[in-house]
Amino acid sequence: MARWSAENATKAYLTTLTKMQKAKEPDVAEFISALAAGNNAQLMVVACAGAADSNMLALVAAAHQTGGRVVCILHGFEDLHLSREVLGLDACHVEFVIGEAQKLVSTRYREADFVLIDCNLEDQEGIFEAVKGVRKQSGAIVVGFNALCNGSWWSSRSRTQFLPIGEGLLVTRVAAEPKISSSCGMGKSHWVVKVDRFTGEEHVFRVRAPRGKVIKA
Repeated sequence: MARWSAENATKAYLTTLTKMQKAKEPDVAEFISALAAGNNAQLMVVACAGAADSNMLALVAAAHQTGGRVVCILHGFEDLHLSREVLGLDACHVEFVIGEAQKLVSTRYREADFVLIDCNLEDQEGIFEAVKGVRKQSGAIVVGFNALCNGSWWSSRSRTQFLPIGEGLLVTRVAAEPKISSSCGMGKSHWVVKVDRFTGEEHVFRVRAPRGKVIKA
């Protein structure tokens, strides 16, 4: 992912704080907003167990700072209607999709660099594994919320941090795909020794071989 931006994080945090003045526990939304904006997230995907909530507003605030997109994956049309009512005018800044989150994050949204998962989802661990299984050019951050409401993936994975914020947050950073340098499709170099059968002199050559081929001396 991009280098951390304290400015984006602060602005997103303050914007979310303003939007969430009437929220019961705004600290969760504020943290999510600052985390997404600070990492300059460009494609933010949320897998919801029900209708969208204040966490969606947090990502909308982050998207305003980063210029990114926000996608909300829902189970059905009823959740879609409720989500639009909850978000109000901010709903126009969210792309709503109805379908299976596990499949969508590994296909259509495989380049998501910030994924938010409701741990109340039955397949929440499968969604997490789907995000990890996608080879990304840049890394990704996966955040699970409502972690204390259901058995979650954090207990068996040391690289996942559990934060006692709200109903519990899980934060995992998925590493970027390692870059493999190549030179015109050439593979490893080989040292080749040739002996002149008339003079007995040895000549040593360094030859680069195409991938998959072996040079015999």
